[in-house]
Amino acid sequence: MALVLSPEPMIADWLTALDAQIARSSAFFAGKPVILDLGLLAADDEGLDGLVPALTERGIRLIAIEGGSPDWEATRGWDWPDALTGGRAVGALDIPEEEAPAPPAAPGSLILDEPVRSGQSIVYPEGDIIVMGSVASGAEVVAGGSIHVYGALRGRAVAGLSGRPESRILCRRMEAELIAIDGYYLTAEDIPAALTGQPAQARLHDENVLVTRLD
Repeated sequence: MALVLSPEPMIADWLTALDAQIARSSAFFAGKPVILDLGLLAADDEGLDGLVPALTERGIRLIAIEGGSPDWEATRGWDWPDALTGGRAVGALDIPEEEAPAPPAAPGSLILDEPVRSGQSIVYPEGDIIVMGSVASGAEVVAGGSIHVYGALRGRAVAGLSGRPESRILCRRMEAELIAIDGYYLTAEDIPAALTGQPAQARLHDENVLVTRLD
């Protein structure tokens, strides 16, 4: 599932409002694929040329840009991602207020004895997350350090949230919808098919997420 950002004129005011929402929940965009929809903007809107660089500075990584054109003068310097096809809108999302993380079961780690169910979002920016069960499709686990899943990883796993590129994601069965480390991510389509359903780990290598089998 990708998030859609739809900026409005004036762009500077819209970015200020975006900053306020990010301040409420700093982990909301971490590792998530984002589509930029320019449908509410015109080619000559003030500040349009700096929009994508401004989003990049805020750690927002775009997988597609819709509703505009690379031929606009203000957008010619952008690096346009490949267009996406298919998909459907699921409605607007409110960025939730950031909740205090659960207390750690051990220094530097949060241990979850129960599976993470669909719709749940577990955020622990202080350190590692250890899931003794599985992470269901539609669930999300976000850790400041590494993520260990002793069952199937079917949802989203975001590691290295606190700027720790050495973090890893390890699971007994790799079936993830999305995995991300230190802001770099892979979607399910990018994970090698040979590793689907297999014990695997993900780590960063030259600013790319590398997935390998765990023997």
